[in-house]
Amino acid sequence: MKKKRSGGVSNEWLNTYSDMVTLLLCFFVLLYSISSVDSAKWKMIVKSFNPTDAEVSQIVENAEETDGNYDVEGNVLGNGEDYQFADDFDEMYYKLSKYVEVNGLSADVEVTKGDGYTFITFRNNIFFDGDSYVLKQEGKNVLDQLCKIIKDVNNSIGEIQILGHTSQASPTEPNEIQSDRFLSSDRAAEVLVYMQKKNIIDPDKLVSIGFGQFRPISSFDTRESRAKNRRVEIIISKNDSVVRSLDNYYNEVYGTGEAKAQN
Repeated sequence: MKKKRSGGVSNEWLNTYSDMVTLLLCFFVLLYSISSVDSAKWKMIVKSFNPTDAEVSQIVENAEETDGNYDVEGNVLGNGEDYQFADDFDEMYYKLSKYVEVNGLSADVEVTKGDGYTFITFRNNIFFDGDSYVLKQEGKNVLDQLCKIIKDVNNSIGEIQILGHTSQASPTEPNEIQSDRFLSSDRAAEVLVYMQKKNIIDPDKLVSIGFGQFRPISSFDTRESRAKNRRVEIIISKNDSVVRSLDNYYNEVYGTGEAKAQN
């Protein structure tokens, strides 16, 4: 009759233990990856499950924190950390351009960068109605953001010129002299006064000029071309920059001299 072998300790518990340790390791790796995921990776993960675009946007907005600048409507401008700026003046141009882009103002506001200056062209409807020189609320909102950006770099600025322009209302007949001159001057002065009240720069660096109908950038032939002539321009010059004539600016910005309509 065979003797029973003396029973030893079973090793089957090691399999269960190793499985548990492996699962715990996977769990902690997953926790770490979730805690360090950025918005781009999170979008890829979410999109892999094929939700709607609206769901993806909402998840990303709630998941990330933004340290950028904001305009008056709460839109993100970005702080420019991914860009290498030559100086504060260069950064100012970037922020102004980004503001125009983010807020869908490209059809009415044009920002141009030159050597030692930033040139901003505003279509008349941004700031004023009809033949009025009273600032609209929309225009004040735009100026609020402009002033905020300028104030951050005011030590780099030598002068800010605000230029008011009308358009000849008729293709053949000039405007009435007094009303034409006063309207363009009053509009430029209105913008200047609003900016000066914000205390963004020394008042002696602010200049306003009204040109009436006499610095057109388009013809007087059509309603659309006349609308282009009705505008406010802001020229922000850097400290110690080369002094330019208005024709020089226009050649660089618009590709024309002072009187395209008459050429």
